[in-house]
Amino acid sequence: MQDYLAISNLIGDIYDAVLDSARWSGVLAKITDFVDGHAGGLLSKDSVSKSGNAYHHFNVDPHYLALYAETYWRFDPMGALPFWDVGQIASIPDLVPYDEFREGRFFREWVEPQGWIDAANTVLEKSVTSCAYLSIIRGKTHGMVDDEMRQRMGLVAPHVRRAVLIGRVIDLQQIQAASFADALDGIRAGVFLVDADARIIHANEAGHAMLIMDDFLRMVDGRLEAGDREVDQALSESFSAASNGDGALGVKGIAVPLTGRDGKAYTAHVLTLTSGERRGAARASTAVAALFVREAALVIPSPPEVIAKSYRLTPTELRVLLSILDVGGIPEVARALGISENTVRTHVDSLFEKTGATRQAELVKLVAGFSSPYIRNAT
Repeated sequence: MQDYLAISNLIGDIYDAVLDSARWSGVLAKITDFVDGHAGGLLSKDSVSKSGNAYHHFNVDPHYLALYAETYWRFDPMGALPFWDVGQIASIPDLVPYDEFREGRFFREWVEPQGWIDAANTVLEKSVTSCAYLSIIRGKTHGMVDDEMRQRMGLVAPHVRRAVLIGRVIDLQQIQAASFADALDGIRAGVFLVDADARIIHANEAGHAMLIMDDFLRMVDGRLEAGDREVDQALSESFSAASNGDGALGVKGIAVPLTGRDGKAYTAHVLTLTSGERRGAARASTAVAALFVREAALVIPSPPEVIAKSYRLTPTELRVLLSILDVGGIPEVARALGISENTVRTHVDSLFEKTGATRQAELVKLVAGFSSPYIRNAT
């Protein structure tokens, strides 16, 4: 019961951070405590700008954050995380051999001085060139990431992911600077504010367009209804639960799939408007929930991910392959990744065996072959 109350309260805090980003540090502190970690952060990796950013964090020394942004993001094994599925929980040993990790610069110069040893990470969102992820770090006193931590991260991660996605749709500054209706009309997703009985209090332009289509959603006597009976029941239950606060809705989940007559897939996210600062976002006091509906986007794998799957490369082998492309030979790759030249040679030999290449120049040509279709499409 204590854990149930803890996760219920934590879920409410996570969704409160949607409209007040200043809350994220406090939310990360509670997530870190819930999963028995030492520090945490919401971060991103971008393969185009070749940068890493920590947008929100808890219990991380600002000095080391600056060092990370300036130098150490290059050596971070989280560079392999974008090749994991959204929602999977990955520890450091899942990404790179742990002995290799310990001999690298990232561990010796940045991780170890802070007393850290491992981290549980999960991808929240990813695109062709970047990914956002949640990372909860463990120190020596906590031990390595274990099954209990993975299980607890698995309870929290879906709600953090939904909060991040919804947060991209809602821009609090935009809502404060313009009228609420105008702000909603500027959102591509269909947005519906509804009461506990699914009566529509307000819909933006995209939402009205969906209702006019009379496909997967429609309005009947002022109520929002889904064309699919099971989906309609799920939405009705979510709206009813929203009137009782965040806990029940969060535990049941807020993601609902929708399908149009033409087979197109849509995703609906329900956000409660009944507690904290989110009440101020409701256009009328009777609105208890906001429903965001958007076409489900197909995530196109990035070229590195395609290469990894084609040749069954490990995350470390892929890092070495891409580093050869970026910085050159074995000594340069060793310095860039903060590992020994012998370790790089071992991975290069494995790359030769798996790809059939016999020289590093052939590895570069192989990567270029995968990349060229994307270049032509871009032009």
